[in-house]
Amino acid sequence: MAWGTVGVLAALKLAVHLYALEGYGIFRDELYYLACAEHLDWGYVDHPALSIFLLWLWKGLFGTSLVALRVLPALVGVATLVLVATTAREMGGGRRAQALAATAALIVPVYLAYHHYYSMNAWSVFFWAATGWLLARLLRTGQPRLWIWIGVVLGLGLANKIDVLWLGAGLGVGLVLEWLLRSQPRWLTTRWPWIAGAISMVGLAPYVAWQMGHEWATLEFIHNATTQKMASVSVMDFLLGQILTLHPFTLPIWLGGLVFLLVHPRGKRFRLLAWIFLTVAALLAFSGTSRSGYLAPAYTWLFAAGGVAVVTLLARWRIEKAAWALVVILLAGGALVAPLALPVLPVERYQRYAAALGKEPSTEENKEVAALPQFYADMHGWREITATVVEVFQSLPEEEQGRARVTAPDYGIAGALDYYGRPQGLPPTLSGHNNYWYWGPADLANLADPVILQIGGDKATLEQFFETVELAAHLDCGLCMPYENGRPVWICRGFHGDLSEVWRRSRHFD
Repeated sequence: MAWGTVGVLAALKLAVHLYALEGYGIFRDELYYLACAEHLDWGYVDHPALSIFLLWLWKGLFGTSLVALRVLPALVGVATLVLVATTAREMGGGRRAQALAATAALIVPVYLAYHHYYSMNAWSVFFWAATGWLLARLLRTGQPRLWIWIGVVLGLGLANKIDVLWLGAGLGVGLVLEWLLRSQPRWLTTRWPWIAGAISMVGLAPYVAWQMGHEWATLEFIHNATTQKMASVSVMDFLLGQILTLHPFTLPIWLGGLVFLLVHPRGKRFRLLAWIFLTVAALLAFSGTSRSGYLAPAYTWLFAAGGVAVVTLLARWRIEKAAWALVVILLAGGALVAPLALPVLPVERYQRYAAALGKEPSTEENKEVAALPQFYADMHGWREITATVVEVFQSLPEEEQGRARVTAPDYGIAGALDYYGRPQGLPPTLSGHNNYWYWGPADLANLADPVILQIGGDKATLEQFFETVELAAHLDCGLCMPYENGRPVWICRGFHGDLSEVWRRSRHFD
């Protein structure tokens, strides 16, 4: 293992993430994850429990500051880069191949984004990369007991994010194809893959049990997200999106890696990994609503294979040292687009820079964007939103503050109010969005005459349930997403509806 070279690249990745650590501010999903970590469970509407449990442990040790929150995904990213290099070594790659593979993984914009903020996505790429490494080792050594570790990693992956089901499907298809092609050993006819599958299901079991007790909420979430939230994506757009999401400079690496696995005599030993990638790619490309980043975890082993393929080609041309020039070119290309994935520039400079590159603000959801792409817009405005709500709350008579509750339209605002507002005296926030719906409103039912600070909605609808509805303020969150900006804040008194029915109607899983 080329620990010196890989160590330098890993240190560079860590340094980049530490530099961008606080960026524009906390990300919408981080607020929601922190809220979930205050309500430990075996599952949640939109994800399994492992990433939340790990966050609960981490914040117990280091707190919930933005710095503490961001260090963990950065470290996971470093570990992922090392796994890519290690996989290249398993495929026969030396120092140059490992360096090319690790550098490609270093500059990928979607990886830079995933490793900047805390979410299940950083862990997802890690678990896919670990599975690729174990499979490469299995295919090189033929040691059947490695299937046990593959099952363990797949189980952890499923406990983190159900996208590992795509990985499992790809693995199944690949094993069938390798059996049909009479590759040796023909693992499908042994007990080992089945043992791995059984072990992996242990990781999924708690989430399935949670679903059974919660009306299969995730199925409702997936249906709503794919039919209402996500923008339609054609097969061609999805494929073109891969080039941009993975960085155009890495195209020769991962595409060369795919060809190497499929046709090269040295690469065909690891062909199973190519079948997995192609299967998952087909599933996502033809779904019609897949985000370009959904396939990103599967490129980890293509980068490894690509590093070996490129160095093999250079060796044939007797210019092996040109690999180091390619590393420099990749790093330069990565630096060029890094501001599009990491908040390393002040907003005004970022806007000028993105415009110079021809990059317009965008989103992969059916939502309007304004001055910033959704990824960056979702890092803005949370303090301002909280300040407005706190001001309205504190304007209430002291007697009303004790029985006042705040309801938010989505987990972004709800999470912000819980994160920034609770230390300023706000009560726990109520919301019908995703898992917030399950956390309320038992406390509200115990209040004799609640005062509700309702964020969003219209007066005519609210007057069906309250005796008085008073407009107190409008949110002004600056560079946030437009749908959050300008929301009204109502003070509602004299509730006279059926609380259970109103709460049932507030539910939206998307």
